[in-house]
Amino acid sequence: MIGFADEAVIEVRSGNGGNGCVAFRREKYIPLGGPNGGDGGKGGDVIFVVKRNLRTLAKLRHKHCFKARNGGDGQGWNRYGADGEDCVIPVPPGTTIRDMETEEIIYDFSTAKGEESFTFLKGGNGGWGNVHFKSSTNQAPRHANPGQKGETRLLKLELSIMADVGLVGFPNAGKSSLLTYFTNARPKIAPYPFTTIIPNLGVLRVDDESDIIIADIPGIIEGASEGLGLGDTFLKHITRTSCLIFMIDCSDENALSAYSTLKNELENYSDELLEKPRIVLCNKIDMEGAFDKALEIQDQINKEEKETIVIPVSVLTGRGMKDAQKSILTLVNKLEGRNEKTESAEESFGSSFFKSMAASEDFEEDEGQYPGSE
Repeated sequence: MIGFADEAVIEVRSGNGGNGCVAFRREKYIPLGGPNGGDGGKGGDVIFVVKRNLRTLAKLRHKHCFKARNGGDGQGWNRYGADGEDCVIPVPPGTTIRDMETEEIIYDFSTAKGEESFTFLKGGNGGWGNVHFKSSTNQAPRHANPGQKGETRLLKLELSIMADVGLVGFPNAGKSSLLTYFTNARPKIAPYPFTTIIPNLGVLRVDDESDIIIADIPGIIEGASEGLGLGDTFLKHITRTSCLIFMIDCSDENALSAYSTLKNELENYSDELLEKPRIVLCNKIDMEGAFDKALEIQDQINKEEKETIVIPVSVLTGRGMKDAQKSILTLVNKLEGRNEKTESAEESFGSSFFKSMAASEDFEEDEGQYPGSE
């Protein structure tokens, strides 16, 4: 099984052009035939192509050097050398190509639509055969051009996951279960930390014309921005999402401080992350005492962030999940400028709405029971 890889260092080489040929006609009764040396073929190019079905750079890490084919040499009778085969390198959407030495961005596939391609290095041109050097003063040129050399570059490829929504939370908070509940993704789920070790993507179908991509980012721990735990390896993937969903395990003893700790880790990595709109889902309210913690978390957040939506849910039982889905759709529609087909998030999920649910603990349940949680 190939693991997740968000960086790869590779060497790429375009092909050399083929050499031109020095040749002359040698036929019976034509002892002084003219030059007929053919041109060399063009060297192959190095081309990057986005493949929508790729999710990692893992395959590129196992092959460090990618070479295009050299052009063939020219031959007599004006026969041209064959052009060298291009080297086509498939990459997943969201890949950035950098120069390894200067860190300069060469190309960014973050907005790639379909199978976009980028020709990075051109192959060398083929050399001219001696037929090109014939003149009135030189009827039998014994000179041909060598083919042009290809180029060699050392590159660093970086992958940032492209998604509308990024799931943020500590290990075992229920992010993978939420992704499974909403989308067609099937990430590994188990009741122990760090079950998710690669980012998972799922598609939440809105209608026949639009989808919402949700990314489950591997669990963050305190100190992740400084490299602890899984480190900041996956934090970069959150930077390209439109909004964030914070998942808090309300059955955990540190539930009340979880939100502020998560925000600190994101802020330490990049101030821009805290500027993204967010929704907070207080999960596992089916556990004893967890619902009361959800109320306290809601009060804490609303004192400083009145616009942040806080929703108590249980992915295990489905309680509150329809409300959570409506809230996500409304927020993404607003950010993407889509025609909103759901109720206003402020009206449906404001403080008064939350408190009314708190009083009755009567949450709308999805039909059926969800078989497991992360």
